[in-house]
Amino acid sequence: MSADVRQVADGTYLVHGGHTNWVILTDGDAATLVDTGYPGDRRALLDSLAAVGSSPEAVAAVLVTHAHNDHLGSAEYLRAAHGTPVLLHEAEVPHARRDFLQQVSVGTVLRNAWRPGVLPWMVHVLRTGGTEQHPVTAPAAFPADGALDLPGRPVPVHTPGHTDGHCVYHLPDAGVVISGDALVSGHALSRTEGPQLLPDLFHHDRAGAVASLDVLATLEGDVLLPGHGPVHRGPVKDAADLARERAF
Repeated sequence: MSADVRQVADGTYLVHGGHTNWVILTDGDAATLVDTGYPGDRRALLDSLAAVGSSPEAVAAVLVTHAHNDHLGSAEYLRAAHGTPVLLHEAEVPHARRDFLQQVSVGTVLRNAWRPGVLPWMVHVLRTGGTEQHPVTAPAAFPADGALDLPGRPVPVHTPGHTDGHCVYHLPDAGVVISGDALVSGHALSRTEGPQLLPDLFHHDRAGAVASLDVLATLEGDVLLPGHGPVHRGPVKDAADLARERAF
């Protein structure tokens, strides 16, 4: 699979991988990588870095929205091969180590196999290593509150629910919110287009995920970069409000 790299703002790129997105923030050839796709997306991930004039060696840090397999796929590879720090919310650090797992079980997916789109999605998940575990050996919590001293100056914002330590990343100067799985614009198992929560089976705490939409609604921006689906343009508050309406 080749990388589908879309520049959405100055130095900001949304990359569509195998049903999952990641984001590259650049400053010269240096980069911040937000999420890493499935394990099977590694070639596309490396190609996407080259496409924006960067390289694995130039990645200052991997920021993780949450430690599900389709976002964590190459984080440990980059840490082990290139010494890249892997940073995430303190509540997500043990999840990244796989001290526990807050992810939909194979049994739950199989019980939903009758739903439209589930079987093709399951095949894709298996082909891209989505059931493999690639724990991060030495994940680290953010070193301080506020903007991180990394390309793009992303500001982590805790949005628990999908997992306990889920974070979105706000780029105030660019008017961009990298929303991970707290707010998406599409998914293979959804018949809805535009701002929405993921289907219920994917959330560790659905009520918490709904509540975190209120946090997202406070973030100034008009470009939403979700973990699944295309870029969404328009006030982030409106997107969060629409997702909340659709959740009930």
